[in-house]
Amino acid sequence: MKRSGLFPGSFDPFTKGHEAVVLKALAVFDEIIIGVGINSKKQSYFTLESRMEHIASLFVDYPAVRVCKYQKLTVDFCKEIGATHIVRGLRDSKDFEYEKTIGHMNHAISGIETVFFLTSQEHSAINSSIMREMHQNNADISPFVTSTWMLVN
Repeated sequence: MKRSGLFPGSFDPFTKGHEAVVLKALAVFDEIIIGVGINSKKQSYFTLESRMEHIASLFVDYPAVRVCKYQKLTVDFCKEIGATHIVRGLRDSKDFEYEKTIGHMNHAISGIETVFFLTSQEHSAINSSIMREMHQNNADISPFVTSTWMLVN
């Protein structure tokens, strides 16, 4: 049976930490689907199109990675695309407590397991909210975001 992992998020922006999680997950799964979630209640900083284009450009040489958008419960999207697992990255114990609760709930309503990958220490302080704040204030975020990000934004 093919093992497919859905890595869901807004990825606003997609960071080096996100990239590292995908690369780790590729060692475990036959396919990784990066699901860019659309949340109508949340104002995105970068357009959906630019985020998807950026992520796709990063993994152009990885046929086992694809990028999709979705606007529904993550577990419902997993079922729709045939993902067997949800992939999440953990930076610290706060992430674990938050993600554990969501993982338990997702499993309770769908039977889909969540698999956690630890970020490396150099990526543990990176989060998209801080990157947006820095970018809005003209700070150099290039050390924290993936290389092609600057080309599309």
